[in-house]
Amino acid sequence: MQNPHKKLYLSPPHMSGAELAAVTEAFDTNFIAPAGPMIERFEDFFAEYSGFGHSVALTSGTAALHLALRYLNIGAGDKVIASSMTFIGGIAPILYQGAEPVFIDSDQSWTMDPALLEETLTRLSVAGTQARAIIPTDLYGQPCDLDRIVALGDRFGVPVIVDSAEAVGSHIGDRHAGKGAWAAAYSFNGNKIITTSGGGILATDDTELADRARFLSQQAREPVPHYEHETFGYNYRLSNIAAAIGVGQMSVLPERVAAKRALFDCYVDGLAALPGVSFMPEQPGTQSNRWLTVMLIDPEKAGTDTTTIRLRLENMDIESRPVWKPMHLQPVFASSSVTGGAVSERFFAHGLCLPSGTAMTADDQSRVVEAVRSAFPG
Repeated sequence: MQNPHKKLYLSPPHMSGAELAAVTEAFDTNFIAPAGPMIERFEDFFAEYSGFGHSVALTSGTAALHLALRYLNIGAGDKVIASSMTFIGGIAPILYQGAEPVFIDSDQSWTMDPALLEETLTRLSVAGTQARAIIPTDLYGQPCDLDRIVALGDRFGVPVIVDSAEAVGSHIGDRHAGKGAWAAAYSFNGNKIITTSGGGILATDDTELADRARFLSQQAREPVPHYEHETFGYNYRLSNIAAAIGVGQMSVLPERVAAKRALFDCYVDGLAALPGVSFMPEQPGTQSNRWLTVMLIDPEKAGTDTTTIRLRLENMDIESRPVWKPMHLQPVFASSSVTGGAVSERFFAHGLCLPSGTAMTADDQSRVVEAVRSAFPG
């Protein structure tokens, strides 16, 4: 029998209506190429919102991380410390530069364990090797313990570049996630809390980094009338049309964060009492944007598991997804080193991301709750 319900996706785009006016303005003024006033407007909006001195609008958060590593002249043989539990887009730029990732396990916050980071930095230092950068991930919107990580970076002389791709709208105290690091990368991919269809931002208070990133993102063309290149760059600049979408989306970011958090509360209210169920925690002093609601299942207590639940939801036209597979378990990183690993492996084995679209209705939310409950025995 065909399911009468509409398909519920994990985290689809949610337009506010303001985007069309900005895109129309870009069309009317014929700024269709990857240049135009909407880019500057989007950058200014995000810089003001996040508190950074500079933001550089790019094609992706991955591009932002890549440009930061390129600025540091990281290359072959260099070691870059990174969260193991993350999306590969936050790690691939290390390989782009020919460097070697060194992975760090999560603690119970699901983000990089500062104690294991300190252990790794110490071990490398004793061996006469200094890490060139630290890339912690703000996972599913939960900010990492940035103050401790930056303090360790300062102590060992290693810059911190936060992968805040999933954390637009999250906060640590009264400051935006990522603020306090040397640089932070954000994503506006189609599944993020706000979107430019595809895009990202490199945010920093370092004027030299921002200027160099902007230069490299436009094919490293020297400021002369002809095309002159003293080095190579990339086609990483965000288009004016995509930036116009971002301008419209920025106006509703607080509403989107509130909707994500309310949806998380709905899931907790409907599912937390089930045996073996828990949810990704919010650390004291932080406010997660709850980009995705992540549920953890203890199969021995629950009498079911994440695969069973995911397949049950799939049969009911409800998309859910396993949490990120840790990078140290990925075949491409089989030869990479990792400190710890058991914590993120447990999260991967028993974690499930639930539909978290901000346009979900109360009926949609109830439908997911009832579908999950139906996968439990009794």
